[in-house]
Order: sequence, then structure tokens, then C-alpha cells
Amino acid sequence: MSLSASAVLWFLPFVLPICVYICYTDMKGMRIPNHAVVALFFVYLFIGVIALPLEAYFWRYLHLAVVLVAGIALNAGGAMGAGDAKFAAAAAPFIHLGDMRFLMALFAANLLAAFVAHRLAKHSPLRELAPDWHSWDSGARFPMGLALGGTLAIYLMVGLWYGR
Repeated sequence: MSLSASAVLWFLPFVLPICVYICYTDMKGMRIPNHAVVALFFVYLFIGVIALPLEAYFWRYLHLAVVLVAGIALNAGGAMGAGDAKFAAAAAPFIHLGDMRFLMALFAANLLAAFVAHRLAKHSPLRELAPDWHSWDSGARFPMGLALGGTLAIYLMVGLWYGR
């Protein structure tokens, strides 16, 4: 992995709780709250300047801009929710460009696992643990924050062990 393990040590304690919260709120209410996205952005804003070389820190804001534009386009086309697009943009600076192929494979695997796990839980007795969650009754819609938050969390945890 191209991600620096020392940078992950700085990011993970702050990012992991936000990712868990994103997964929870998207399953419960089928929305990713703006305050969680802003919190993720502020983690990068304040911790990134400590964790990364200054040049890399500033270049990664370009990741945010590119993913935000792509997310807005996907949202306009109905392929992605607005909260998902904002979260993906806020998460983009945490990703090292050299890990893009790994990240895409990780996201694909995580999306499939999250979808299957959510649908199985939806039709099992596990549903009774949280009967009021909107994602159970959302029809064909899926809480993408479950896959997005999980992917960022897993990416950083793998970076802790395999980062350079």
C-alpha cells in the first residue's frame, strides 16, 4: 500500500467513530447527516496537516473536489444519494492515489458484503433488534453509507498493517 502507516495512526482514532456513526445513521434513517460529513472534513483539515507532508496534504484537496463533482453528477443522475456523494468527497483526501486499484476492489467487495448482509438481516430475526430502521422498508434503496463508511474504515485499518 502507498498509504503511510504513521498517517493512519493519526487519522484512525478520529475517522473510525465517524465511519461507524455514518453506517448507523444511514441504516437507521436512510440519510447521512451533514454534521458527520463536516466532522470528517475537519479531521482531515486539522489532523492531515500533522499527519502528512505539506505538499501531499494540499494536493489531496484536489481529491475532494474531483470526487465531489463526480458525486454531484451521480446524484443528479439518480445513481447516488446526496449524503453519499458528500461523504465520499469528505473521505477522498484520506485516500492515497497509489492505492486506487486496491480501494476500488475493496469497495466492490465491501458493497457486495454490505448489501447481502443488510438484505439477510432485513429478512431475519435480527431485524427485531432495530425494528424502526427506515432501511428495512426502503424498497430497492440501499443504505450506501454502510458500504462507504465501512470501506474507509477498512482501508485505514489495512493501511495500519500494510502501509509504508
